[in-house]
Amino acid sequence: MRDALLKKYVPILPGLVLSSLIAVIAKIAAILIPNLGGATLAILFGIVLGNTFFKQKALDVGTKFSESMLLEYSVVLLGFTVTFQTISHLGLNGLGYIMVMMTIVIVSTIFIGKRLGFSDSIVTMMAGGNAVCGSSAIGAIAPSIGANDEEKGQVITLVNLMGTVMMLTLPFLGTLLYGNQLLARSALLGGTLQSVGQVVAGASLINHETVSYAMLFKITRIIFLVVVVFIFQQRARKQGMAQVQTLKKVSVPWYVIAFLIICILNSSVMLPHFFNAGAHQIGTWFETIALAAIGLRLDFRKFMKAGLSFLTYGLLVGIVQTLAALLLIHLFRIG
Repeated sequence: MRDALLKKYVPILPGLVLSSLIAVIAKIAAILIPNLGGATLAILFGIVLGNTFFKQKALDVGTKFSESMLLEYSVVLLGFTVTFQTISHLGLNGLGYIMVMMTIVIVSTIFIGKRLGFSDSIVTMMAGGNAVCGSSAIGAIAPSIGANDEEKGQVITLVNLMGTVMMLTLPFLGTLLYGNQLLARSALLGGTLQSVGQVVAGASLINHETVSYAMLFKITRIIFLVVVVFIFQQRARKQGMAQVQTLKKVSVPWYVIAFLIICILNSSVMLPHFFNAGAHQIGTWFETIALAAIGLRLDFRKFMKAGLSFLTYGLLVGIVQTLAALLLIHLFRIG
């Protein structure tokens, strides 16, 4: 058993240690450059180092662990800083914004993809990945519509590339358009960015409070994953896509459920201050390490390898997504 544990966890160490060191350096540097903050510096340092000195394959397992698991743990710990009162700030307008936004993204992504000549499988996965939660949604949708691994890999790459560009640009657009309007900036990021990591990273470029509210919008999108997968499978069956599998059990990710449970606990019971403060500190460190790992894993060579038609597709979808979010934030009076 000891050998099995070593075999499982030792490969994680190089990437995890490097991500942690970058996070520590970023935190220290943030003392000298307070306007940027540790989270922003962590992802910037990660991007620079990951595309120059640290391209070794041995780091992949650890950086993947840091990017995914630590980020999921930080989302769970976020529940200790959020109550029903916080969630109530979203209101019915916030829920309506998310539902209409997801509908627009799905319909427009399928329409644009078909006009550009992409297959039904690609446009369906692209629509789900952008509307819900990036790679996780694509992974859930692919078997339900009979998509092959090559198509799945292409869409995951494109969605992540597009999400990265939006992650680095939307925070500045949000600040430019909405100033200090917390809910509006959070809705822009949480309602558009594809993955949980991109939402956390993008919102961290503004401040921690934006992270909390942007994640509420994002979690609302993730909760609709099961519905979206079911709808896409029925659509695939009607269109006669090949090798459509029976719908497997698709569930809301564990960290979303854990976040909601802790949020209920935090709203129902007066927890000691040190408990909430400790959870906040640990969550912040997990988040910073995860952001460093995201930076390390951001490979600029993938931008160069993506075909022109794929890049055009991603760019058009990103523009529609952003414009739709700006319009809906205004129509639903979020802010």
